[in-house]
Parts: sequence; C-alpha cells; structure tokens
Amino acid sequence: MKDLQTLESEITANLLAADNLDKVENIRIAELGKKGRVSMLMRELGKMNAEEKKEFGPKLNQLKNNLNDAISARKNTLEEKVLNRKLQSESVDISLSAVSVDNGSIHPISQVMDEVTEIFTEMGFSVAEGPEIEEDFYNFTALNIPEEHPARQMHDTFYFPEDENGNRKVLRTHTSPVQIRTMLSGEPPYRIIAPGRTYRNDSDATHTPMFHQVEALVIDKNIHMGHLKWCIEEFARKFFEIDNVKIRFRPSYFPFTEPSAEVDIGCAFKDGEVLIGEGDDWLEIMGCGMVNERVLENVNLDPKEYQGFAFGLGLDRIAMLKWGIPDLRDFFAADLRWLKHYGFQALDIPSLSTRASTVKGSK
Repeated sequence: MKDLQTLESEITANLLAADNLDKVENIRIAELGKKGRVSMLMRELGKMNAEEKKEFGPKLNQLKNNLNDAISARKNTLEEKVLNRKLQSESVDISLSAVSVDNGSIHPISQVMDEVTEIFTEMGFSVAEGPEIEEDFYNFTALNIPEEHPARQMHDTFYFPEDENGNRKVLRTHTSPVQIRTMLSGEPPYRIIAPGRTYRNDSDATHTPMFHQVEALVIDKNIHMGHLKWCIEEFARKFFEIDNVKIRFRPSYFPFTEPSAEVDIGCAFKDGEVLIGEGDDWLEIMGCGMVNERVLENVNLDPKEYQGFAFGLGLDRIAMLKWGIPDLRDFFAADLRWLKHYGFQALDIPSLSTRASTVKGSK
C-alpha cells in the first residue's frame, strides 16, 4: 500500500494549487469518488487479514477525514474570494452626486408618517411596532370588544382560516394591539405611539381596505383628560402648522376607552377646498378617551393605581386634509403623475425646526 502520508501531501498540494471550485470538485472525485485513489485503498482493506486491517484501517479513515476537511477549507476560501470579487464589482460609490433629485419622490403617506413621528418623539413618545397578522386576544378581547360587536363580523374584518383549535387570526383592524403588547411586555409608565398599516373591509373615496393609522398611549399615575386635551391640541398645532388651532371634543363611545370622545378641528370650505383653522365648520380628525378600566385589568394593571389615555387617527385622512387630496384611493393607484404632483423631494425631511414639509416637491 502506497505511503499514506505521501499521498495526503500530494493531494493537499493539488488542492492548494486549485484556483477555482471546479478544479477542487475534480480533485474530490478523483481521490474520494467511487473510483478515486483513496476509495480504492479502502476497498483493499477487505483483502487484508485482521492484523493488517487493525494497522491500516485507522490510518485510511484519518486520511479520508483529513482530505474532506482540506477540501471544505479550500472551497470556503475560494467561495469567499468569489464573493469579494462580486461585491467589489457591484459596489456603489455613495460619494458620487445624484444625477437628478427630481427623479424620485417620497409618497405623501411616508411623509406624513415621518412628520407625525417627529412631532410625537419630540413630545417624549417612543415608537412601538407589532405584527399585522394578529391574534383575536390582542385585536379584540383585551381591548374590551365583546363577541357580538360589529367589528368582529366578517363584513368588516379580514379573517384567516381556522386552525386545528378553531381559532382564527385576523389582519389587524387597528394598531391598538400594539398597545396591549406593550403593556404586557413591561412595567409602566408607558408613552408610545404605534404607527402602521391596518385592514378593514371597506372601500370608497374616504376608505380603503388597507390604510395607515397612528395610535398613542400614555399610562402612568394621576393621568387625566387635561393631559389628553393638551397632547392632541399640541399635535394639531404642529402638524397643521396653526398657532391658534380650534379643537372641540364630542362625547362618543369606544369599548376600550371611558369616557370617550371624537375630536373635531375647526375649518372652512371655500372654492372646493378645506381651509384648516378658519371658519365655523368642523372636521372630525380622531377618536380618543381615557383607557377603560377593563383594558387595564386585562393587562394586569390596577386601575386604582394607574390611569391613562389613548387616541388614534388615520394618517391617510390627515394627509388628505393637510394637502387637499380629494380621493383616498389615489394614494394606492400607483400613478406616477399623481406622485409627481403630490410627492415630496427626497431631501424634504420633516423637521420641527425647519418645517421642510411646507416646501412641496412639485406643487
């Protein structure tokens, strides 16, 4: 039997000389394949007596293992070189100036989401996120929405098929489940906003099956309606860029807040346009209220110790109000002409100090 150490040195040298993966594979087949040199030596073990097998068997196994390790190492080295060459050839010099900043536009929904986030984070809120495919508990039950509530019905909610236990997940109908998940994940106080996509089975000029919401939640000791009122007024003043904003609260009902209210903002209708902050008319912009005691109990908080408020508004709706967009469905029509008209330049980054949003991209 040929000296195994010499054979290993020879094959290892061939592997190191191989400069591509195909050559490495050919060496593997030639040495370790069915008719390879090492494989043929393994077959010769059957012709040996017990003493010879005891001597050469472990050596052959060690040779085979060493060669497999050497082949794997060489493949990894060559694959890394191939990847590095590919990354170098596909790299982009980010220091190069753009050909034209007018070619791309930021969608109004992206812009308004950034603006709202900027406003609330300056007020001390943090941003929380959650899944869009939601459990019934987080989307309905924990929010004090009873089994017979219309929001649970098929005509309003997108349900998934039942699982083996008879449970159905839903496309979340609001971002309120994020509030529940936040309260169950840690100790109060909480001060969060939850922006994101939501889904309801509705479609007309002011409703779409998929739309965007932002909801806010504050839970702490000694929270009251005055805090809620100030927070909403401050948001409206900054978002609509009106110093003396007119806000009114109308009593309403939501299962997850008590007391509850609808919030209207003063406006005027003139020549087919809505003028925010002027006139004697009103437009509804959001719902709000103090968090229901049952909701606090569902997340293991004592309502005698903690109170809080929550409110939610449609980002698509307030974008329509701010920039005079007449039909909500146009947001999702993928019409480049519409985006060119209403879109924002890439550098129009929302800022409370510069209010870059007042400089429209193509208006």
